[in-house]
Amino acid sequence: MSASAFARRLLPRRLLQWPVKAWSGLSMGTSWSVKACAYGGFDTVRVPQAIAAALDGVDRQMSTWRSDSDLSRYNTAAAESWVELPAQCFHVVATALAVARETDGAYDPTVGRLVNLWGFGPDGQRSAPPEAAAIDRARADCGWQRLRVDAGRLAVWQPGGIFLDLSAIAKGYAVDQVCATLRSLGVHDYLVEVGGELRACGRRGDGQPWFVAIESPQQEHGLPLVGVLRDGAIATSGDYLRYFDSAGRRYSHTIDPRTAQPVSHGLAAVSVLHAETMLADAYATAFSVLGAEAGLAFAQRHDIAAHFVSRVGQGLATVESAAFARFRYA
Repeated sequence: MSASAFARRLLPRRLLQWPVKAWSGLSMGTSWSVKACAYGGFDTVRVPQAIAAALDGVDRQMSTWRSDSDLSRYNTAAAESWVELPAQCFHVVATALAVARETDGAYDPTVGRLVNLWGFGPDGQRSAPPEAAAIDRARADCGWQRLRVDAGRLAVWQPGGIFLDLSAIAKGYAVDQVCATLRSLGVHDYLVEVGGELRACGRRGDGQPWFVAIESPQQEHGLPLVGVLRDGAIATSGDYLRYFDSAGRRYSHTIDPRTAQPVSHGLAAVSVLHAETMLADAYATAFSVLGAEAGLAFAQRHDIAAHFVSRVGQGLATVESAAFARFRYA
């Protein structure tokens, strides 16, 4: 046991006050922030450089907004070809396909053409729904079942026309990569956030656990839900985060692969706790597609901690899985 760990066990909490370092920046088209406690000290120059390098590595491999990314290389590859990918990118694609299979396609990383068509991808925003014929054409190029993976070669089959979009899992993976980077540098007490997805480990400088608040689609309906994030991650997906309004209707950035349309049920937001931010991110998207009732049933069956916020009349209603109770702060 290290001297700092021994001190944290024996000293009264009120006597503990370790320095906290904080860094923030922009990457992957969003913001990021890291808070870390300097138990025993660490290199304050090397750590932020390593964080930036980890984030840039994920962006260079998995961005659909960069023509030089490995994911873009896959998306533009010839039909009926195997495309070899870097280990990290292959791992995220394989995990995304596993979640697609588990959720029966509620989460589907092959909806990239639909995401672009609806104005939420690199093709640019829109202010009105696309025409039905365009939706049908984009839908024909979707379907996770069309893909195969070769783990030995780190290769993914491109049947032709598939446009992978990892935006609902790559940010979570980036958080996990930053956490792994911190641990490799001897930093074991931290709170990492990328684009709203968070993962924590250890404790704050005062010896208390990390407290986080869940985003609310309509904060005026009540105080935010605050809980303890102990050595785990939380990801939130909601129709209030990215959308456009047209003819009195809101069109969310979350596309239902089964209908090729933005989700239209009453679920406003869902937050998922998991050991890995990557999986919390993907499940949050899947539950956004399934809706509160079906999403809750899935979470209960698979012992996933999830918190659902639905619009009911002029207010909000919440429901959560049994496993979510461990997040609440008492």
